[in-house]
Amino acid sequence: MNSRRLALTFGSLLATGTLLTACGALPGTGEEEGAVTVWLMRGSASEDFLKRFTQDFEARHDGITLDIRIQDWTGIGPKVTKALDARHDGESGAPDVIEVGNTQVPGYVEQDGLLDLSLEAARDLGMHDWLPGLAEPGVDSSRQYGIPWYAANRVVVYNKDLFRQAGIDRPPTTRAEWLDVTRTLNSGGTQGIYLAGQDWYTLSGFIWDEGGHLAKQTSGVWSGTLATPAALRGMAFYRQLQELGGGPKDADEEHPPQAEEFARGDIAQIISVPGATQRILQKNPELKGKLGYFPIPGKTAGRPGTVFTGGSDLVVPANTDDRNGAVEVVKALAGEKWNTDLARTMNYVPNKTTLAGAVAGEPGVAAMAVGAAHGKATPGSPLWPNVESGSNPIKEYMSKVLAGGDPATEAKRASREITRRLDERS
Repeated sequence: MNSRRLALTFGSLLATGTLLTACGALPGTGEEEGAVTVWLMRGSASEDFLKRFTQDFEARHDGITLDIRIQDWTGIGPKVTKALDARHDGESGAPDVIEVGNTQVPGYVEQDGLLDLSLEAARDLGMHDWLPGLAEPGVDSSRQYGIPWYAANRVVVYNKDLFRQAGIDRPPTTRAEWLDVTRTLNSGGTQGIYLAGQDWYTLSGFIWDEGGHLAKQTSGVWSGTLATPAALRGMAFYRQLQELGGGPKDADEEHPPQAEEFARGDIAQIISVPGATQRILQKNPELKGKLGYFPIPGKTAGRPGTVFTGGSDLVVPANTDDRNGAVEVVKALAGEKWNTDLARTMNYVPNKTTLAGAVAGEPGVAAMAVGAAHGKATPGSPLWPNVESGSNPIKEYMSKVLAGGDPATEAKRASREITRRLDERS
């Protein structure tokens, strides 16, 4: 996942932007000689947070200055690839720490361009409490290269008025209850849920809940696995839920934008990140105070549904000329104090399950944190972007099944295409 696809705005444009140093310098003031250069993505942290962090970090680390450079998501891949090339070691502005999308880490590991941070992860950063959807993409051959920073994931955004009018006084906590509630809501001109037919991130969660996978690696070879019984059960549940509303069967959640559809006021639920609320209220301010959130239900009340986790990891290029300084920055940003501060400031999910209480006062983020404890990321193949690019075979599979196609047949066809795209020889 890439996190840049989430509506919480984890992405924007390419270019080096704001430069923050010890005195909170504005853009264009030049770079500090010998500073630890940190590339962070636009929108990931507020300017005020970065100023506070910089001042505190430099006060606690005598002799280390920070050169924080803001990057944009669009086009960042080639720029990071170049920065990780050992031949560019020592170039002006070369990063010592980089924020990357959690699902991007496997591709950068494949370049052999990242520092192994396993020791720091175990000794200093409490890795056993990390959110799995952030931590797992950062691992290769039992070595930790990506350090979890922050997360976001989908929840159910619902219209409290429509729930109340239908006599529903609390959100559902199991899949079966969710279907019953949605059927009740889906009447009298109200859509029980608006679920686009190609929302494959949501489908992924249902497949994972059943014990299935999108793709799996066996003896070093990746294969699509949508045709397994577990994965087919996940698709069957998606089909049941999708039928309880008027979402298009041949489009994803942004065509048309589901937040704008929800804003009409006749849709009871959508599956989205809480940040979609801003877009909803821009279209229909009368819904202010009428929106609620609950975690995507799981098969039992004791465990919420598995969700796709988007967000960011921190990595250190192997060609850094200040390993110690870079590691200290990562430890500080990913440590409890500043990770909690970031989560509260930006309404993110902290990087550890044990820090979920830090966002308990924000209903949408609290609902995300419940789901994030059981989150996952897309398959760890460095070639996974090949699956998502162009005509995504998972989306095509979903539309064909929802249009009446045989699930097993269509799943086998899609799995073959996923396998082909993950084949390094292709």
